[in-house]
This record gives sequence, structure tokens and C-alpha cells, in this order.
Amino acid sequence: MLLRRHRRTGSTLVESAFIYPVLFLLVAAIVTLGLTVFRYQQTAHAAREAARYASVHGVKYAQDPDVLRFDAAAATATEDSIYAKVVSPMVPWVDRSGVTVSWNTSAAQARTAPGTDGAGQSVPVTVQNTVTVTVTYTWDTGWFGSIPVSSTSVAVMSF
Repeated sequence: MLLRRHRRTGSTLVESAFIYPVLFLLVAAIVTLGLTVFRYQQTAHAAREAARYASVHGVKYAQDPDVLRFDAAAATATEDSIYAKVVSPMVPWVDRSGVTVSWNTSAAQARTAPGTDGAGQSVPVTVQNTVTVTVTYTWDTGWFGSIPVSSTSVAVMSF
């Protein structure tokens, strides 16, 4: 007795029609998530570098004789200079309104009074302030809508 096999013509096409869109959506979501993490890392790095730049180029930077010896046009860091020299070259898609810089110049600055250490050496007055840089932008993924990306970095300024 011979068994008659029924051919299943088109079953592969139907199964593929169900599986491929789900697979494509999953791959697109993984790629978008990877790009989002990459964009966040770039934003965080820009915020850290901007805070470092702002703390190094603080109020006393333009008055330091060693700095003036090498750079006669040395100037204190401003929001515009931080954006132009640090943030814009690193993350050019962030516009100027997405960068905020704030300096802690309140009366609650940490100060160590002049005096002497244990060996009788004089200790100068030091002042510590903080500078906070926030870099924010909205990334339009195209597939999954807009994703807000923001990073804040705080650096200590001592002088």
C-alpha cells in the first residue's frame, strides 16, 4: 500500500510572513538600543570633559602668571567657550541651548584657613568650588520615536 503524501506548497512562505517581521523588529530594537547607549556614552564623555575644562580654566586661570607666559589671551571659561571648545567638537549634533554650566560660588565654599601643618610649615588658604555641566539633547531614532539623552558632570575647582 502506498501512502500518498500531500505537498504543503506555500507553507514556508506563510511561516516566513509571520516570523520575518518579528525578527526584523527585534534586530532593529537591538541596534537602536546599542546606538542609544553609544550616544549616551558620547554625551557623558562630553559632559565630563566640559566640566574638566571649566574647572581647569576657572576664575584664577586668566590671572596665573605661568598661563599668561604661554597664552597672553588666556581667558576664564564661559558657557560659550566651553560649548565652542569642548562640547561642539565632541558631539556636534548638540546645539548651544542643550549645554548648561553652573559654578558654585556661594558663601558655603569649602575653605581651609591658613595656619601651620604638623611640621611647622605654613599652609595657604584654599578655596574649593564646583562646576556642573549638563549636556542634553533629544535623539530622533526614526523607528521608535524620540529618546531624550542627558548627562551631568560635576568637577571640583581648587585654588
